[in-house]
Amino acid sequence: MQDEIIEKIRKEITGAVVAVELDGNRALIEVVSEYFDGMSRVKKQQAVYACIQEYIADGRLHAVTIKAETPPA
Repeated sequence: MQDEIIEKIRKEITGAVVAVELDGNRALIEVVSEYFDGMSRVKKQQAVYACIQEYIADGRLHAVTIKAETPPA
């Protein structure tokens, strides 16, 4: 499932560098992309949640922590 999540995020978020750590149905997802430039923290997280919604809806993921950032300058 880890690889599936990474691919879904990369498909939806341009130029994303993605790291996913799974522990049962819990996930830590880190995404770095220029796509997030100018977005609020909430909007960045919403963009990532949209990519993984099916995993949350069917219960494969229950608790998700998202770190979404733009690349360092």
